[in-house]
Order: sequence, then structure tokens, then C-alpha cells
Amino acid sequence: MRNGFSYQPGTVEVYTTGTIASVWAETDEYRADYYQNAISVGSLWQINSKWVVELDYTWRFTANNHLDNLTEAFHDAFGIGQNGRDQVDHHSFDISVPEYGIELHDFNRETLSNAFTLYAGYQIYEDDHHGLSIGGSLYYNRVPSGPFKVNNFEQALQLNYSYRSGKHSFYSMLGTSYRNNDEVLGGIPYKTVALAAGVGYQYRIRDKHRFLMEYHIYEGATDATSDLSEPSNEILLGYRYHMKHSAVEISMIENMFNMDNSTDIAFTLGYRHRF
Repeated sequence: MRNGFSYQPGTVEVYTTGTIASVWAETDEYRADYYQNAISVGSLWQINSKWVVELDYTWRFTANNHLDNLTEAFHDAFGIGQNGRDQVDHHSFDISVPEYGIELHDFNRETLSNAFTLYAGYQIYEDDHHGLSIGGSLYYNRVPSGPFKVNNFEQALQLNYSYRSGKHSFYSMLGTSYRNNDEVLGGIPYKTVALAAGVGYQYRIRDKHRFLMEYHIYEGATDATSDLSEPSNEILLGYRYHMKHSAVEISMIENMFNMDNSTDIAFTLGYRHRF
């Protein structure tokens, strides 16, 4: 999700985020039970009133973040089913896809992705209430060794629209990504083209406080297995605290409807500083 409005020309923003997540999926075709974590650093530069560029580096890895107990408690509190999570040992690192001969176990402390993303955006239209921009991304991921060894390149295009009025801000995204001949573990093929969309709402509680809510939907990543071919749906809830030139934000993402084709739950802490 990106802003449909431009920043003041010459603005430079730097940021870092940390994410802890829990993956749980169990179907007739595959089973996945592990923790994944991510550290991101990046910078954005509003070159002029029309063009913005951003470079992001994200390292995603497995490590025991002890989320199983918290996840089960969250699901119980909100009446969400455990989907079998409460019937297995906690803090496991297992992936099994028998059809493709994939059996990975005890892969704690392994790199999942090591990725750079370059984004360039162009401001199509902007006034006091409406902002419309378009942007393209180049994504390169290389994991040189280990069970998740990969070397892949992707491209994406997205349209961003935002509306703001007083304390209320609405924003949305429609995008598509392109992969050529890429495979998941053991030869499971990615879809060449995949669509994504999202809508969001931000409420300014006070000058320094913001509440965020977003809904994301992603087209299935592959046609090879039934649940992974179906759309993924995610709800994000977040809070951002603004200072004079910086902001701290926390958010939680929970997958919805289909519990077996997206990260089960994730928590993110981020810091941004704007020059």
C-alpha cells in the first residue's frame, strides 16, 4: 500500500521495520508450521512534484519468536478457529508437500529471502482531496545456499489512489506482478502474472496519533496446489505516533477466510524519519 499523494519536493525519508510472524497451514496436499521474521531498511526520495523513488532491502529468516501461545490466545479472544494449531507441538519448523517430494524439518535460523526492491512512482493527479499515482517495482531476491536457495527477479506495476478530508484518509491500490519461470520449493511453479488489491483507512485521533485499518487481497501464487491457488485475504490494524520529523508505528496482520494460503499472523514495529 502506497500514498496516492506526493510528498514535498526534496523530501527524503529513511525507515526500518522489524516483523515477527507465524505460519500455519494444513491441507490434504501440504503442511507448513514455522516462524518467519523480517528486517527491512529503506529510503524514499521525492525528486520533484511528479517523481518519487524508493529503495528497500528486506532480509526474511526463520527463528523462534515464540508466537504460538500468543496466536492461540488471540484466536480464542476473537472467536477465530485454531485450524489444528492447538493439536501439535509448539515452536516447530516443518514444511511437507508429499506430491513434490518436499520434506523440510528443523530449519531454524535459515534465510528465506534476501531481497532488494527498487520502486519509481509518477504523480498523475493531485489536489487538496484527491491523489492518483502510478508506480513500478523491480524486485531481486538471492539466497545463495541452504534449503531455500533461490535466485529470482520480479517486476510489478501498481496504481495508487488516496482521498483525504479533515481527520479522515482513505487509500487504495491495484497492482500486478510478473515472474518468468520462477519456482517455489521442489519445482512448484509460481503463476507468471498475479493480481493484488487493497483498501485502507486512517483516522487522526489527535495531532500525534493515527489509527490504521487495511484490507488486502492477493491472487493465488500457484496453480499447482488447491489452497495456494486461491486468493489470500488479510486484515491489518495499526497505530502510528507522529513526532516533529519522525513516526513510530506498530501493526498486526491476520489472514482471513482461507487459513492455509497466507501467513497466519504477523506483528510489525517500524520507525520513519523524514528530512
